[in-house]
Parts: sequence; structure tokens; C-alpha cells
Amino acid sequence: MPTQVFRLTLVLLAAGGLAACQSTAAAPPPVAAVAAPIAAPAVLPQGSGCGPAIARTQAVVSADVASGDLAKTVGDRFGADLDRAASACAAGRAGEALSLLAAAKSRYGYP
Repeated sequence: MPTQVFRLTLVLLAAGGLAACQSTAAAPPPVAAVAAPIAAPAVLPQGSGCGPAIARTQAVVSADVASGDLAKTVGDRFGADLDRAASACAAGRAGEALSLLAAAKSRYGYP
């Protein structure tokens, strides 16, 4: 009798193990992680010359600050440098303005 109980126990354990491997209910599909919505790309100013070039850079910097890719404090310093370039541009000193723009972009690692 003990061997019959032992065999019955082994059969039940094996059957239970196999039953655990085969599910009759459909498993729900894996849930994909939902990414945060991507902000619409900024509309960059068109045109040539120092004014549009500075405005395009300011738009990129503002978008980077808004997305968290650039710290606000760094964005503020970059913006101050761009304001100096914009003032030179408005005063008709395009060469100086573009030079200030290039220096600011280089300082903050922007192409």
C-alpha cells in the first residue's frame, strides 16, 4: 500500500506540473511601456542673415530647455549670449553678430 500511495503521489505531482505548463486561458499580450509624448518640432525661422540664424538657434535652445535636454540655467546663459548677438545684428553689425553666435554655439556644444 505505501508504494501505491507513493506512485499515486508521483503521478499527481507530475500531472500538476504538466498542468501548470499548459494554460487553457489565453495569456494577455505583454504591455509595452508608453513613452511620453514627443513635442511637436519647433517651426524654425526661415531666411538668411544674422537675424534668422540667431532666431533658429534660440528656438532650438528653447525646445531643448522645454524637453529637459538642457538645464534651464544653461539655457538662460545661452539665451543671454544670443541676446548680445541679436543686439549686434539689430545694430547692423552682422559680422559681429554671426561671430557672437558661432562663439555661443561652440561654448555650449551646439553645431
